[in-house]
This record gives sequence, C-alpha cells and structure tokens, in this order.
Amino acid sequence: MAQITAPKGTQDLLPRDSYRWQWIEGMIRNLCAQYGFKEIRTPVFEHTEVFVRGVGETTDVVTKEMYTFEDKGGRSVTLRPEGTAGIVRAFVENGLFNDALPAKLFYLIQCFRYERPQKGRLRQFNQFGIELFGAPDPITDATVISLPYRLFKEVGLKGISLELNSIGCKECRAKYREALIAYFEKDQERLCGTCLERLEKNPMRILDCKSEVCKEVSKDAPLITDFLCEECEAHFKAVQEYLDALDIEYKINPRIVRGLDYYNRTVFEFVSNEIGAQGTVCGGGRYDGMTEQFGGASQSGIGFAMGLERFMLVLEQAGIEAPKPQDCDLFIIPLGESAKKEAVKIASRLLDGGMGAQYDLISRSVKAQMKYADKIGAAATMVLGDSELEQGIARIKRMADGAQEEISLEALNAEWLEEFLR
Repeated sequence: MAQITAPKGTQDLLPRDSYRWQWIEGMIRNLCAQYGFKEIRTPVFEHTEVFVRGVGETTDVVTKEMYTFEDKGGRSVTLRPEGTAGIVRAFVENGLFNDALPAKLFYLIQCFRYERPQKGRLRQFNQFGIELFGAPDPITDATVISLPYRLFKEVGLKGISLELNSIGCKECRAKYREALIAYFEKDQERLCGTCLERLEKNPMRILDCKSEVCKEVSKDAPLITDFLCEECEAHFKAVQEYLDALDIEYKINPRIVRGLDYYNRTVFEFVSNEIGAQGTVCGGGRYDGMTEQFGGASQSGIGFAMGLERFMLVLEQAGIEAPKPQDCDLFIIPLGESAKKEAVKIASRLLDGGMGAQYDLISRSVKAQMKYADKIGAAATMVLGDSELEQGIARIKRMADGAQEEISLEALNAEWLEEFLR
C-alpha cells in the first residue's frame, strides 16, 4: 500500500518545533494585551460572498486562490484566505460597534490559498493580525504600525524596514485611475492577460503585478501621492509625524498598493532583506467604510496581517532561536511493580507543585530509560528500586553536571527539586 502524505502546500508542525511557535504566539499575546487588543475567533469558512464583497472580486485572492465549494445545502462557502473580511462581518453581525470604541481585536488563525507553494508561503498557513475599528485619527495609524515594529524589536530582529504609502480616498483614486488608464493604454499590448483585465476594472492592481514585463511597463507610471486630495495629504503627513515621534524609521514607497481592494489612505509593509523576492513580512493599512459593505453603519477601520511561516523563516535566517522549555524536571526510573506505584505517587506530588515529572511507561531496562531521559531533556533523573524503597531514600542526579543528592522519599517535593535544579 502506497504511503499517504500531507497535501501539497501543507506541513506538519512536529513536537520538536512547536515550542518555537508557542514562544512567538506567547509574545504576540502579551504584546496585544499591553496595547489593549482582545482576541477574536471567527469560523474557518464563511459564505463566499464575505470574501468577494470584502476582499474584492478583481483581486488574485478571489479570482485565483480561494478554496470555494458548495456544501450539502447547495450554499457556496469558502475557506478563509485572509482574516479581515471575516472580522468585519463579525464586527457588524454581533453589534460590536455598540461596545466601547475603539474596538481593538487580534487573531491567530489558519488561512487557505491555492497558490504555488514556496519557502515561507504555503497553501495552509498561519496568520497573526489585528483590526481596530472606530478611530479615524492618524495617531491610530502610527499606533497600529508600532505594534509589529515593537514585536520585531523584542525578538531582536534587525534588517526589517518599514515602507509607507497613501492610496487616498475614492475621490483621489478616481483622478488617479484616469491617469493610470491613459498611461497603460499606450503600452497595453505588452501587459499580461491578467493586467489587461485589470486595466478596465482596477488599474492600480497593475502596479502590484509580479510579471517582469508588467513591472517594466509600470516603472514610469504616475504616482498616487501626486493625486492626493488636501484631506488625504494632511492625514498622510500626520501619520509620518507620529512615526517620527515614535522614532520609527520609514521610507515612502508610492508603489505600495497592497493586494486587496478594501484598502484606502494609509498602507504599509514591513520588508525583510533576509528572504529574497518574497520579502514582505507584515502588511496592512486603512479600510475605512468597509463595514457598510456588510450592512453596518460606516466605521473607520485599520489593521495588518503577518504570515507566521514567513516570520519564522526570517527569524531562522537571522539566527534567532526560541528558548527551549524545560518540560521534564525529573524522570523517575522505576524497577519493579512496587517502584512503579511509588513513582506514580512521587510524580503526582511534583506535578501538584508545578514541576514537570515523568516516569517509564513500558518497563525498559535502566540503560534504555536513561537514554530516553536524555533524549527528552530531563533536568534530573532518579532510579527507584527495591533498595531505595526499603531505605525510603531517593537519589537524584542532576543531568547538567552529574551532581547527586539523597533525600527521603517523603521529603521529595516540588520546592526541594526546584532548589536542587538551580
């Protein structure tokens, strides 16, 4: 029988690696709590309309990458390809606009996109993101940007640069759209098939095309920053002033448009020089008024998303290691049935005190048990045989330096063990 393997574009997270993810997720949760963000969890699948309406029907995500199918009731549903649209739907449906504003939400979720797998980019991937509703002031933009910046700083990650742009409001983009169409029509025969469609529906998306030919055609295209209205220009200037106040370095990149249609005004990306062409580690921006598309009152919104696989890849290439947890403080090696019963009692007492305690489960030899204790990284070991039971004594060996101490079985508790391991 042929071996069954994981689907293309997915991967298993094995126990030897899970502590790295727990470390990052723990830092994320702590940082979000410090900023006042609360966790939200939404369904892994939504009605397809949520993403068509929210993400935009002309985006690559909707036209090429979504896992969409009919359920048994004939309804079209889609595995979520990103987090924001589902969060906005939940915000409106559950009346969160009636709670204290601004609403600060964060999520750690799995997303699904059918695209060509590559290093740091999978078809099933993990995403961290935040969404903030009800705060249109530019101080909000800078505050949201500062959260991933602080995360990078706390893990010791360097070589990450912030790129910033404003894509204006509907009025700005209407004029910009006309200028882009006029520019690209002159060279439209050189555009790829996808960008030819974009030329009519959403010409800004041509600037985001990965085709080298389309990049060449786009290089002298008009810049959105030259078309900003007075209000959008003032907003963008204020965002920069707040970033200056936070001592966050940035550069203006007028080519950033982001790949999803819901953005307006501020857009940004954190880019790494460690992972080549796929250098964007985190990206986001404003999506004011998106709540209207889901039947709610108009509300400002801003957020970002970060692919954790790509973030972990950047950490790996930067040589940043997560601290390894000490899962097993004491491994008890029982010899015989009586010793097994005593081992269970001792381990239970240590667990009650908050220490990690394990014992042999398959009656191996002393040598085999010692090897196992070493493999799982036990901080200390204890052989428990007839002699130790008769004398009522435990002999504890510290694995780091081989030091040994004796203590009565009754006195062996979590406080003593913690002190011994220091």
